Amino acid sequence: MNNIIKKSAVATVAILLLGSCNIYKKYETPDQTALTKAYKEARELPADSAAFGNLRWESVFTDPMLADLINRALENNTSLENARLNVSIAHAQLKGANLAYLPSVALAPNGAGASYAGSDFSWTYQIPAQVSWEIDIFGKLLNSKRGAKAQLLQSEDYAQAVRSQIISAVANTYYGIAALKSQINLSRETAKIWAENVQAMKDYKLAGRVTEAAVVQSSANYYSILGSITDLEVQLDQLNNTMSTLLNEMPQEWNIQASSLDRFAAPDIIRTGVPMAELASRPDVAAAEKSLAVAYYATNSARAAFYPGLTITANGGFTNLLGSMIKNPGDWFVQLAGSLVAPLFSRGQNIARLEAAKAQQQQALNNFEYAIMSAAAEVSDAMTVFAKSTEKAIYLVDQVSNLEQSVDITNDLLKYYNGSYLEVLTAQSSLLSAQMSQISCQLTRTQAVINLYQALGGGR
Repeated sequence: MNNIIKKSAVATVAILLLGSCNIYKKYETPDQTALTKAYKEARELPADSAAFGNLRWESVFTDPMLADLINRALENNTSLENARLNVSIAHAQLKGANLAYLPSVALAPNGAGASYAGSDFSWTYQIPAQVSWEIDIFGKLLNSKRGAKAQLLQSEDYAQAVRSQIISAVANTYYGIAALKSQINLSRETAKIWAENVQAMKDYKLAGRVTEAAVVQSSANYYSILGSITDLEVQLDQLNNTMSTLLNEMPQEWNIQASSLDRFAAPDIIRTGVPMAELASRPDVAAAEKSLAVAYYATNSARAAFYPGLTITANGGFTNLLGSMIKNPGDWFVQLAGSLVAPLFSRGQNIARLEAAKAQQQQALNNFEYAIMSAAAEVSDAMTVFAKSTEKAIYLVDQVSNLEQSVDITNDLLKYYNGSYLEVLTAQSSLLSAQMSQISCQLTRTQAVINLYQALGGGR
């Protein structure tokens, strides 16, 4: 009978261990789909330090003032500080998960007195140290520790993603301010020319060369550009406030020169696709994978809840209560016990927890795959914008050159050959529009480079 019991116990434990093998398995990047398989292979490749996204931001943004603003933002930005604090929180949680392997120790001294039928009080006391140690047979603590470590790595990836976003936001805002100042300067210079045109039209009217309609039209054109300048100034103020917010400083006007936009040196970017290796280096994609790892270990923990838990407890200390007898002075005592608790029926809680964990793991996998595809789309968008804005800039140079000639020709026709002022007005408005588009195109091209750098995981 004893042999049968022993064999049954061994068989039961063997079955439990066999069924729990997956509980001890470490997370591995899934390769069930072509997308995740390509990502897994890319993660195993050595990092290319020369890749655009792997360059340090100081080598990409070389403008001294911009570099200073980026440094100040990285030191003071509230979002980045919160991301750093999240890393500290994850460190603390991992530390707690590691210490869970150690036994818990508590000191619980107590005393009591009793008197029967008027007798003197009999005092008893105990000064015990209680020790409890959970033996991690089925990986409950193990998966908790691994999940905490995955959360730490995830928080570090998120912190890097926030850092990348801040660097790109400061650079985009910096060149946005420079572009607006260029447009304001151009508009003010044009306004001076158009103010002179108003006076010229008045002189032409006195000379009988034009009618009152030309004077009115020239005046309306002049006031129109003055109104557009106010709109640009509002946008400039908003961008100045955006820069202040990024640097966590009170709103102020930033002394950024309009010429800063012209000094930005865009690197030669010739690409035919989006290599998965570059997407795999993005911190937000890495964070999405860490989220999947956290969900994986949560599922393992839910599975482990179906298996027994073994706890060893020990009490030891000094007492004067020995059985039914009181001894003074007291003496030392030691107690040792072990308990094995196997869940049989928990009203479906363990089943519900496992099903929910599996669903959350599938959600994390879906989010991970979406993060990869979204990253690829962002890279593709930035590459397309850069290529097309570069192409457009060439056309705008020719357009501005032709419109400048058009303004000169129509002015000469009006001055010497009784030409129409409407032609002059049209040529001047078209030239201003093309010149403003030229500045906007230059900004778009610059921001496409910045966005591409961020989309490739830049910001180290």
